[in-house]
Amino acid sequence: MVEDTGLPLSLEPVVLASASRTRLDMLRNAGLDVEAVASGLDERAIIDAVAAGPDGLPPADVAAILAEAKAQAVSQARAGALVIGADQTLELDGNLFTKPASMEEARHTLLQLSGKTHHLHSAVSLVRDGETLWAHTATASLAMRACSPAFIGHYSAAAGEAILESVGCYQLEGLGAQLFRQIDGDFFTVLGLPLLPLLAKLRDLKILET
Repeated sequence: MVEDTGLPLSLEPVVLASASRTRLDMLRNAGLDVEAVASGLDERAIIDAVAAGPDGLPPADVAAILAEAKAQAVSQARAGALVIGADQTLELDGNLFTKPASMEEARHTLLQLSGKTHHLHSAVSLVRDGETLWAHTATASLAMRACSPAFIGHYSAAAGEAILESVGCYQLEGLGAQLFRQIDGDFFTVLGLPLLPLLAKLRDLKILET
């Protein structure tokens, strides 16, 4: 439930094409009247189609394609609605990482990220009635401290299966903060949605008061 701050909120409800609780909370906390509708897309199939092989697209472009595909899919079923699609990819040394399928895979990912700097590409797309009105991708760079295998094991056990919902196997707003020594980029981008540019565009579109 959005707290009544006395400030203007949405002038029009919007739809978030995602099952991400983090993104939904970000939008609602920012004052948007938003409904979440999962796109139902096979994200793995899309990633395999556009990112595989030597001619595969870079991770930032993959995030943009996924965000727009989600918004387009939900827009087909929600005539007239403004649909927000969002997605995030992780890049390390030019390689694309996807969400882990198991806790063991998550620990392996964290070991690979340990002591290195990786990049999170967060993309957002606005679609109404099948027309893409706007798209934006933002990148944050995160330097993970060198963590011992024992610490990563303890962290994974403490954080639990929630880390499987994150491509980087961490929630920066929680225990994941202990993994890092430096972060360059917008906090909302790290969480998976470039919120400030999105809010600016929603004001341009008269969805929010200016």
